[in-house]
Amino acid sequence: MERVMNRLAFPFLVLSILLFSCTDNRLYESYESISPDGWGMSDSLVYDISSLTEKPAHTLIGVRYKDDYPYSNCYIRLLKRDSTHTILEDKLIDITLFDSKGEPLGEGFGSTYTVYDSITLEVEDQVNSLVLLQYMREEQLKGIEAVGIKFLKK
Repeated sequence: MERVMNRLAFPFLVLSILLFSCTDNRLYESYESISPDGWGMSDSLVYDISSLTEKPAHTLIGVRYKDDYPYSNCYIRLLKRDSTHTILEDKLIDITLFDSKGEPLGEGFGSTYTVYDSITLEVEDQVNSLVLLQYMREEQLKGIEAVGIKFLKK
């Protein structure tokens, strides 16, 4: 009986892997690491999206942070630039990292968590790159490990 179950389990496992690997709806995903010394006010995180061939239906910003991050949120400036580095749009995004009780939001283990926040972002054909800057008015913002952009299909 155990032998029959093992023979049936293997094809099911292979089929499951194939099904789940084919349902990836990511168009683009990239994370930029932050220096252990902190995210400087002038440190630009640049995401080259010039190879994007399809307009995203949803945009997410992911922030990986430590539980000793000193604030409940993180203000991030998002700049859309064209190929000549002309700024097409400049918007301020507020990412909440801790709830009202001071508990970290998102998924994580140990002292590191990652939170994703959906943002409204129209990606026009002339947009070549996205630039993220911390806007917490700290010379060196400590506690943020990485920030990423994810575009999803419809």
